[in-house]
Amino acid sequence: MDEENRRVQILSFPEEAIPSELRVQVREIQEQAWPSPPGADVSPDAPVHDPALRPLSMVLVDDGTVLAALEVLSKEIVHAGGRFAAGGLSTVVTRRETRGRGHGRRLVAAAREAMIARKLDLGLYTCDRPLQAFYESAGWRILPGAVLIGGTPQNPFPSDQPGFEKVTMADFFSSVAREAEASFHGSRIALYPGEIDKLW
Repeated sequence: MDEENRRVQILSFPEEAIPSELRVQVREIQEQAWPSPPGADVSPDAPVHDPALRPLSMVLVDDGTVLAALEVLSKEIVHAGGRFAAGGLSTVVTRRETRGRGHGRRLVAAAREAMIARKLDLGLYTCDRPLQAFYESAGWRILPGAVLIGGTPQNPFPSDQPGFEKVTMADFFSSVAREAEASFHGSRIALYPGEIDKLW
């Protein structure tokens, strides 16, 4: 293992409890990837996710420097007559100057393990089609033909809307979820995470 990998560690915090020195850096690299519109509140203390989704912030840190970050969001969903504790990835980002070194892959794989540790039944989320291979390399699988319905029942936000080039990634952790896996293939899945994290 090279020196950099020995130094790097993964830290996890409830989003509201992430230390300020890390929070500032996370917001900085999020702004690198997704610049906010003029006038938006980009202060480190501005909320990013809906607290109802129990956001877990995960950061890959090298001697105090955040190299990559993401959030794990979770909620109960109802699908094909069953109830499942579901989790998803949100705001996955790597510091621009350290991309291509496997930091994002390492963190995304760790997030999958964190979902298992939280006793979630399954993980599912969408990603841009060109990123499918990246997520597969971190242990996730494409969910063939599946569409996530985000937003709310009154104001749905489907992942197959015009202009979106999304694929749905997933993994099934519990025995209950594995038994129901076939019902998720080729289906429209009512995620409904709300108006803040429309497709988490």
